[in-house]
Amino acid sequence: MALQNIGASNKDDAFYRYKMPRMLTKIEGRGNGIKTNIVNMVDIAKALARPASYTTKYFGCELGAQSKFDEKTGISLVNGAHDTSKLAGLLENFIKKYVQCYGCGNPETEVLISKTQMITLKCAACGFLSDVDMRDKLTTFILKNPPEQKKGGKDKKAMRRAEKERLKEGEAADEEMKKLKKDAKKKGGSSKESTAKGVSKKKAGGGSDEEHATSPTHSRDADFAASADDDDDNDVQWATDTSAEAAKKRMQEQLSAATAEMVMLATEETEKKKKQTLQKEASANGNGAAKDKDDSNGNQTGAKATPYDDLVEEIKATLGNAATTAQLKTLLSSSALSPKEVMDALFEALFHGVGKGFAKDVLKNKKFLAAAVPDEDAQMLLLQTIEAFCGKCSAEALKEVPVVLKALYDGDVLDEETIVQWYNEAVAAGKNSQVVKNAKPVVEWLQSAESDEE
Repeated sequence: MALQNIGASNKDDAFYRYKMPRMLTKIEGRGNGIKTNIVNMVDIAKALARPASYTTKYFGCELGAQSKFDEKTGISLVNGAHDTSKLAGLLENFIKKYVQCYGCGNPETEVLISKTQMITLKCAACGFLSDVDMRDKLTTFILKNPPEQKKGGKDKKAMRRAEKERLKEGEAADEEMKKLKKDAKKKGGSSKESTAKGVSKKKAGGGSDEEHATSPTHSRDADFAASADDDDDNDVQWATDTSAEAAKKRMQEQLSAATAEMVMLATEETEKKKKQTLQKEASANGNGAAKDKDDSNGNQTGAKATPYDDLVEEIKATLGNAATTAQLKTLLSSSALSPKEVMDALFEALFHGVGKGFAKDVLKNKKFLAAAVPDEDAQMLLLQTIEAFCGKCSAEALKEVPVVLKALYDGDVLDEETIVQWYNEAVAAGKNSQVVKNAKPVVEWLQSAESDEE
């Protein structure tokens, strides 16, 4: 049988060791039933280490003709009359795409299919993983008919299991050795104590030091105790000091100097920020219930954190941990404060110190505001909170009040009737604040939109 080198780039290499049979074809049938039979397709496929159905299907895909490979008889047929040279050229393209390594060109590759249904060629020579073009028509056929895995994989798994079992047995043996060392150490300690007692008794009875030194029992016990003391200190269990100073020392020992310093600085900065936040909130509430009072001796007593301040901190902590709207709703409903104070605390936690970009912050936290507004009464509380909160904000935040109201209206957080009712009540009460003035364009727009619909 005539042989040729695998791959067109290696056809002139007389010493190339990867070879395959030359293709033999035969035209069968007549008219519409004419077919081309690739006589030695099985031998070619064995040389390429690919299923013969792959090459046959590739010919059909490239020629646009029906193709069929019979697994029982090994007959490969392609509809139509095709020249041997044409089919040989298509086989070279198949070798280039699905056999040769894209890195080194070696044909000794294995077809692998990943979990994401991607086909790769693993080279046994260089280890390179070649990514097959998944746009090719044959890839669909390969995914539906994956190649058989080599039996060596099972042998490798068995070897890995055996190795794990050996490791477990070794660990068990090490544990037994440690236990034996501990037992020997305990026995050595008890014998050492008994020897010391015997020595003291002999000295008390008038025995000489030389007799104790030359006593075989004493020397044997002393040597055993010394060898036990030379054991590693890992077998000794010490009590752990859990104090703060001991914890800091252990931290500095275990971590590098730079890492320990960073951890300590981060802890100190967190504590400072908490103190500063409490001080700011205490000073902000200085005009209300949190004012400092003078005691009977004329000394001023510091302001303590109120339940309102605690709720603000809890909301901030909850939002900082990427809480869901359901978690926030549970926190707000469980508070013992009045609904107005709860709404004020939510606004304080979300928008404290806001300036330019107030509307963007409202859009960002719209879902949390919606969770706190289940009905019309809560909508009115939200509008009153906006009025009170924005009254303390900067001029830049005040300018964005119309945009904030429009955003809450578009997000179905506030209803049209509630906004108009709030505005009319504020005007009737003689409120002439800048918040009410800035809300006027939104109210007029809502009313005009309603009249247009009518």
